[in-house]
Amino acid sequence: MRLKYPIIITACLGLFLLLPSLPEQMSLTSVFRVTEEPAVIVRGTSGSALTVNISFGDVEVEQWIQELSKPYPLLFLDMDWVERFPATVKLITEKNIPVGLLGVQGDAYEQNTSLFPSQLERFETVFGMKPLWFRTIDEVFPSSLHTMLWKAEVNALGSSIVWRGGASPPVSEGEIISIPHHRDDRIVFSQLQKLYKDRTFTTVEEMLFNTTVKVKKIPE
Repeated sequence: MRLKYPIIITACLGLFLLLPSLPEQMSLTSVFRVTEEPAVIVRGTSGSALTVNISFGDVEVEQWIQELSKPYPLLFLDMDWVERFPATVKLITEKNIPVGLLGVQGDAYEQNTSLFPSQLERFETVFGMKPLWFRTIDEVFPSSLHTMLWKAEVNALGSSIVWRGGASPPVSEGEIISIPHHRDDRIVFSQLQKLYKDRTFTTVEEMLFNTTVKVKKIPE
């Protein structure tokens, strides 16, 4: 009997210490803010992260998705594209590839205040959750848009460099590389091998969590 009480006390103490950390860990899987005030994240401090903006493409995108291996890039998806190609979107979700919401040109959100809420609702309908990341197609974030992002607890993610093919850019620690894949502005996916030859990619989350991020303040 005497041995039983110390064991019970030890077990209860361990559970008591563990419980406070559980809600925090669970919340990170659903929603988080990387910055303490409205700002656009443009780079981390170490490593390299690859992001791809997709608003166009059928067979070539599906084939590229099939061939992708971890660590996966962060895919920013245009909702019109998402709704046109549900089979490719299903493949993305089955492979658990991280996705963000790709918006239109930044100034459109000043002209139409209902645009972002509508895009957000469409994203949640398809993916069953809010996006952790949002990017306008031109990486312009007006202050009114950023206010909406902040209230929705969605992070604004820009990039350090937009790469459209050609020579591979020099490696820069903390870089966030953006690759466009649109009707009139896209690369051949095989060209991405140039980037993989001289850098090791990590996920955006791994690069930014527990590090100092560099941001671009939103003008008033």
